Amino acid sequence: MNTKTTQANSKYTDPKYYEVVEATWPAVAKRNLGPVSLREGQGAGSRVSAASVTGAATEAEIEAAEAAMRAMGQDCLFMIYDGQDALDNQLAARGYQVKDPVNLWLCPIETLMDVEIPRVTTFALWSPLEIQREIWIAGGIGTERQAVMERVSVPKAALLGRYDDKPAGAGFVAVHDGTAMVHALEILPHQRRHGMGAWMMRQAAFWAAENGAREMAVLCTKENAGANGLYAALGMRCSGEYHYRHLPSGD
Repeated sequence: MNTKTTQANSKYTDPKYYEVVEATWPAVAKRNLGPVSLREGQGAGSRVSAASVTGAATEAEIEAAEAAMRAMGQDCLFMIYDGQDALDNQLAARGYQVKDPVNLWLCPIETLMDVEIPRVTTFALWSPLEIQREIWIAGGIGTERQAVMERVSVPKAALLGRYDDKPAGAGFVAVHDGTAMVHALEILPHQRRHGMGAWMMRQAAFWAAENGAREMAVLCTKENAGANGLYAALGMRCSGEYHYRHLPSGD
């Protein structure tokens, strides 16, 4: 992986992008317990299940949050925002381990609108077609994560990609406060290496521009070299990062 293209800027991530994540990929429920925000994800992954902290939390407040997460049937999991070094160290001292460091990629929406998409290559629609749901399931995005898409209340679309007159990929895009964020972008294994990821990102941009977006955003785990390379090649800029810390089972 080219670390120059995936390393975030030294400036911390603008907090508004965490709000975009919340709006475009929401938890089932969210409530505050002191400085800790608790999320109920119902099996839909870390992004909608992780707790987060505003400011600082005492050890007692962390312990109360842990009890609340366990009561929801969830693992003890915190999202560590860019720059929350004190919280990161506090959780590490409690035995929490790093999980899934994530890059935030951004670009002006025009960056992805400079090339015309070939006819019948991509589509943006709502609700998702059955073939899109099948592609997501094949990529590990099951019914719990698809339920997240249904909960989104801001403008949204399901992306469909086609190559050689056959389904090739599926994705999801939603717009909040002028930023369109792409989630759940999956290309079928036998349809990869045909540029479908790029065409679908461009389709997301054209749709998002019609729905008030001024910039595009996407999240990607740091270990996903292929996807990070795609976003860099499209002219997007790595503009922030975050990671999770989880308490291993039995602790």
